[in-house]
Amino acid sequence: MKTSFRLRVGFVLVVILTVALSVTATSQEYRGPNPVPYTPAIKAPVDTAYPGTISLLVDLTDNSRRLANVHETVPVQAGELTLLYPKWIPGNHSPTGPISKIGGLTVTAAGKQIAWLRDPVNVFAFHITVPSGVKSIDVDFQYLAPLTSKEGRISISNEIADLAWNTVLLYPAGYFARDIHFAPSLKLPEGWKFASALEVSSQTGGLVHFKDTTLNTLVDSPVYAGVHYKRLDLSTDASNQVFLDVFGDKEADLAITPEQLTLHRNMVKEAAKLYASHHYDHYDFLFLLSDKVGGVGLEHHQSSEDGLRSNYFTDWAAGVRGRDLLAHEYTHSWDGKFRRPADLWTANFDEPMRDSLLWVYEGMTQYYGYVLTARSGMRTAAQTRDLIAAIAANFDISPGRKWRPLEDTTNQPTVSQRTPVTWVSWQRPEDYYTEGLLIWLDADTKIRELSGGKKSLDDFAKLFYGIDNGSYITRTYTFEDVVAALNQVQAFDWATFLHRRVDDLAPETPKDGITRGGYRLSYSDTPPDWLKAVEQAEAAEAEDSESKPTTNFSTSLGFTIKSDGSLTNVWWDSPAFKVGITPDMHLVAQNGTAYSATALKQAIVGAESSKEPIHLVVKRGREIKNIDIDYHGGLRYPKLERVEGTPNRLDEILAPGK
Repeated sequence: MKTSFRLRVGFVLVVILTVALSVTATSQEYRGPNPVPYTPAIKAPVDTAYPGTISLLVDLTDNSRRLANVHETVPVQAGELTLLYPKWIPGNHSPTGPISKIGGLTVTAAGKQIAWLRDPVNVFAFHITVPSGVKSIDVDFQYLAPLTSKEGRISISNEIADLAWNTVLLYPAGYFARDIHFAPSLKLPEGWKFASALEVSSQTGGLVHFKDTTLNTLVDSPVYAGVHYKRLDLSTDASNQVFLDVFGDKEADLAITPEQLTLHRNMVKEAAKLYASHHYDHYDFLFLLSDKVGGVGLEHHQSSEDGLRSNYFTDWAAGVRGRDLLAHEYTHSWDGKFRRPADLWTANFDEPMRDSLLWVYEGMTQYYGYVLTARSGMRTAAQTRDLIAAIAANFDISPGRKWRPLEDTTNQPTVSQRTPVTWVSWQRPEDYYTEGLLIWLDADTKIRELSGGKKSLDDFAKLFYGIDNGSYITRTYTFEDVVAALNQVQAFDWATFLHRRVDDLAPETPKDGITRGGYRLSYSDTPPDWLKAVEQAEAAEAEDSESKPTTNFSTSLGFTIKSDGSLTNVWWDSPAFKVGITPDMHLVAQNGTAYSATALKQAIVGAESSKEPIHLVVKRGREIKNIDIDYHGGLRYPKLERVEGTPNRLDEILAPGK
């Protein structure tokens, strides 16, 4: 019995050991390899001065090949050095530094080449071992600007260059941007002029030396240069110097009328009334009017990069939709540059930004961009109301608000790096701009209602942005700071007011500001006169150029379409969406007639009095399909309709300031 028991115990032990070895072998087999450790972290920035001044020369004379030749001399000490290419660009709110556009990077010391190694994780970082005894290194590379729009925004042409300094420099890791000093210079093609917020030290021909400045100021002070240039004085007085620096494809594009000049000066005056302060020595609207260089709108503290079509002055009626650009970017000097969300401020240009308060930074700026444009007369109150109606109507047909709260759209610049998305109305990529406008209209009318018309959001603007007049030092803010300032203007539960509109899912369009403003959203079957003028101008322009104007059928069939029949956007759950139309299609014909915007409008109007669907022929790749849309609602142009007997707060908001 004892022997038998021992045998059984021994057998069990053997089995257990065999199973254990098998499990161990299997576990080892399925566990697989371990990850290779990452390279050591790049030095975090500290608030201490970088020793010496970095010399930077950017040569733009090879503009026919759309490239800039860059030379830097960097003071160094022997040992390990990491140079960074700016990654997180202020105003882009995302890691969009165009690292793919640099080439020919070489590093030398006393004429001898030094090897560099790109960091395999942070590809914006370059590691260099500085030999003993070397006091400075020379860094050379080219910035290869896009030649076609497929590569990115065109920034250089034969007549104009938009130089963003962040695209043409490397800087040492481990320091705050405000603690790194640069001596920037610029070499221009013969006969070119330039404009910038930077101060000039000296100029000899096309070689311009700017005064030494810090890295953060340099990146915040772009240069526009070109052949055709005009500088216009918009200053309110000697203490508030503001200039419109206009560059055009040709001299005729610069022909501003006295009336147009007055309107632009009005915009600066209205901003001075609104904020009662400024935070610049002088402010420069760097303004390109071009059909060759891409349009742009990017804020800076003492200037802005602005760009619209070449006919901005010469066909004034055609530009209503984009006319708030200058007021928007100018507002950013206060909202976004002087005052900035705390989690959006970073020590240098490679530290990640966090965009949680963009519905203030961009949303309130969008609101006051519209307001200042109306108050100055650059757009009429009626035109402004039509554009606000279009925003509200777009949200009414955009179901993305059922799943994505506004707060999450502030992450979109990081999610997509500001590249286009396919289903805009469902993905709602950056609604913090336009929904932010509606929220701040809501807040403005609420303050006016609660205070009996004695207070408004303008009082918040003065309180929040009007502090420290003349100071350039950024003042950061938090959600709690915004709420506290609103309560200081008018007591109310602003925290709940904002949380409900920003953090919660809100399927219904936020139209309380419109309603409280004395209007309601409605629709007409005819466009307003200003929109007719815009569409006629765009159609005429298309006959003489490669541009393809877009016609908006979003509130009827549910898409926008270019003059060549290519769809640019299809609204989710719209009539077009429900029959399988997608944004990558071309519309070939409607009701047996080759596509044109006029013919499609006629088909929509005809369907109102018919039970027959609209017959479409669409092309997708090499596939051609017949699609019917059973739509009979007619053309629907959004507008704001006055509600009689209610306070007309919206028109009070849009009227010139007192």
